[in-house]
Amino acid sequence: MAMRILVVEDDLLNRMFFHDVLEGHGYEVAVVSDGGAVMEEARAFRPDLVTMDIHLPNVSGLRLIRMMRRDAQLRDTPILAVTAFAGRGEEDRIRKAGADAYLSKPVTIERLLGEVEKLSRANTAA
Repeated sequence: MAMRILVVEDDLLNRMFFHDVLEGHGYEVAVVSDGGAVMEEARAFRPDLVTMDIHLPNVSGLRLIRMMRRDAQLRDTPILAVTAFAGRGEEDRIRKAGADAYLSKPVTIERLLGEVEKLSRANTAA
């Protein structure tokens, strides 16, 4: 059975990139572009991993990560945070929110697949 990945990304080109790369490598992918729809979609889709854009409209990605960590169904789901703003302290804020890993944009295919594989192995071993 294919690993299920929920892609949370508001930018259309980035959303298409994540979707196409992940689906093309055998993952089952669902996408959400609006932060307000993330929790409902995550509960329905039951992902094995979430990629979370940090800067979303309506609800910040950091807030959504904290919400997922408090949700009984989602709390153990690995989260790969993605941000275009890799400024000083950003990684620390992302990790404190509860993300398992972090990528700064622009994201390459190799880096994306490498982090997904690493989180997949860590989650399988847990």
